[in-house]
Amino acid sequence: MAVVPESRVLTFSVFKWSSYSSTYLPENILVDKPNDQSSRWSSESNYPPQFLILKLERPAIVQSITFGKYEKTHVCNLKKFKVFGGMSEENMTELLSSGLKNDYNKETFTLKHKIDEQMFPCRFVKIVPLMSWGPSFNFSIWYIELHGIEDPDVVQPCLNWYSKYREQEAIRLCLKHFRQHNYTEAFESLQKKTRIALEHPMLTHLHDRLVLQGDFDACEELIDKAVRDGLFNQYISQQEYKPRWSQIIPKCNKGTSAQEINRDDMNSDGDDNRPGMRGGHQMVIDVQTETVYLFGGWDGTQDLADFWAYSVQENQWACISRDTEKESGPSARSCHKMCIDSQRRQIYTLGRYLDSSVRNSKSLKSDFYRYDIDANTWTLLSEDTSADGGPKLVFDHQMCMDSEKHMIYTFGGRILTCNGSVEESRTSEPQFSGLYAFHCQAGTWSLLREDSCNAGPEDVQSRIGHCMLFHTRNRCLYVFGGQRSKTYLNDFFSYDVDGDHVEIISDGTKKDSGMVPMTGFTQRATIDPELNEIHVLSGLSKDKDKREENVRNSFWIYDIARNNWSCVYKNDQAVKENPSKALQEEEPCPRFAHQLVYDEMHKVHYLFGGNPGKSCSPKMRLDDFWSLKLCRPSKEYLLRHCRYLIRKYRFEEKAQSEPLSALKYLQNDLSLTVDHTDPDETKEVLDLSLVQSFFVWMQRRER
Repeated sequence: MAVVPESRVLTFSVFKWSSYSSTYLPENILVDKPNDQSSRWSSESNYPPQFLILKLERPAIVQSITFGKYEKTHVCNLKKFKVFGGMSEENMTELLSSGLKNDYNKETFTLKHKIDEQMFPCRFVKIVPLMSWGPSFNFSIWYIELHGIEDPDVVQPCLNWYSKYREQEAIRLCLKHFRQHNYTEAFESLQKKTRIALEHPMLTHLHDRLVLQGDFDACEELIDKAVRDGLFNQYISQQEYKPRWSQIIPKCNKGTSAQEINRDDMNSDGDDNRPGMRGGHQMVIDVQTETVYLFGGWDGTQDLADFWAYSVQENQWACISRDTEKESGPSARSCHKMCIDSQRRQIYTLGRYLDSSVRNSKSLKSDFYRYDIDANTWTLLSEDTSADGGPKLVFDHQMCMDSEKHMIYTFGGRILTCNGSVEESRTSEPQFSGLYAFHCQAGTWSLLREDSCNAGPEDVQSRIGHCMLFHTRNRCLYVFGGQRSKTYLNDFFSYDVDGDHVEIISDGTKKDSGMVPMTGFTQRATIDPELNEIHVLSGLSKDKDKREENVRNSFWIYDIARNNWSCVYKNDQAVKENPSKALQEEEPCPRFAHQLVYDEMHKVHYLFGGNPGKSCSPKMRLDDFWSLKLCRPSKEYLLRHCRYLIRKYRFEEKAQSEPLSALKYLQNDLSLTVDHTDPDETKEVLDLSLVQSFFVWMQRRER
């Protein structure tokens, strides 16, 4: 396989421009002078179109563009812009749509330089400013640098391919035009001469059966075969998710559901059937057995030590232990963390919160436990992980399991300290724990990164209330958000556990309002390694100063490959006096101190409990249990909808000549494909039915 040459700086000149003002000449972008305010191109106005066209010294594969800036923030910096490229100035392809931060740092952007995985060359590059950081200000560009490949041995084959590609696309456009206008002879002659297929053969067959022959039954058979052959799979993968919340009403031990028991009965013996109200608890899920495990938490008055298992298949909770401490397990606790090794069927728990009144040298030991699911036994791995080279006693940290290498990673969390004097507690800075690895087989700890307040390129800044997830395929930890003292963090980074390397995905400084999950909110995150996605549920802020009367549930998805956040939904919902009825059982009310787990095998989230943040009832906790499915159109849905469209057109054709037969077809055949949960589709068919009934009535009346 040929080695592709490294990217290098490309030589270019300023070929054409829309306008310039005063001495801010277009040629100024060729020289990088960040301390010279006049060393820039500035448009004469901000009225579109404003542009610069650059001409490369020779055709090249243009892979990236770098924007230099002034040494200070500037109102004329480009908040939004586009970049186009091509072999001629008249025919260009969009290579980039983005924006610059309003700071003094250079920014480099990757440009589109491949079509169908094949590199294509450019001779001209066009930069089109769309918006400046200052309202109504002209556009300024200080410095431009292009990087790419200009080696003729690489570029020339790409140029040959690109010329052939453009010719084929032009022929396809002609074929499409001929067929749309029924120029059959011209279509067949051009296709025979060039041997270029207009489209996938299935689409050609569909056009032949539907447009030329009017064979609607054959069309339905073709669509059915296309679905079976997976031709819709790529389309489905590109559709937006729609969330589907369902409140889980588990069966009781007596075989009845909780809905069949009145509230008074549940208050008296409900604890025998399901976990009670709580926040600060922990949950993990065994995806192989579809079992959710829940341990501990705070009920508003005390820490809990009960341990539960929920069977998804049986829709039933089972209490494993009322008090794990009595069974050689961990004591009552909240704000701890758990992780599960599904391969070895073991659960680990570390950390807890202690009130300042009970902190002493003995209680501040960081115990570490393992639970064996099959043996139903607890094992104390360490009385104090700090003494074994691990973290001190922490709370609100994060913990992930790497089953393949039999390792546990824990990061962040606030370190608990003994009570000092009042003056000391006021002046002392909070301490945070670093990034540790626990070797399960050897039983040893390793410190991978210490907490760094001023994080360098390979350092990490510890925090509480953050999200940390382990990607089993690319073997990276992903850390997002959190809080450090009174500062809410919005950075996003990954840590390669094998390569010991930190990569900053987002430093959290770019003001992309609405484009990332909101900071200051207690996020819960999950990961799907198969789909290469991270899911984040945001709800109620636990900061009283930031809490609003009208808060939002929102669910975000981060596409790891595309480095892109998307919001699946945002739903405004006030925290009402009775949160159990706030959403009328449509979705959970906003909260914090809840838990969310994800079954990546069956693609289902499970949420339990939490604190609704009611100022009038500060001790109130929740015990509701929910499932969340992120749904895209299924193959069955697409097949039904295609059949609906085919039958609708068949009905419309029948209605022109056989009104009575068309009405019967609508009632007997078309109606079978209607999605009655879709109001638009239902209304459309109802309107068709009413109109057709009227025409039939008119026809009979005329007789």
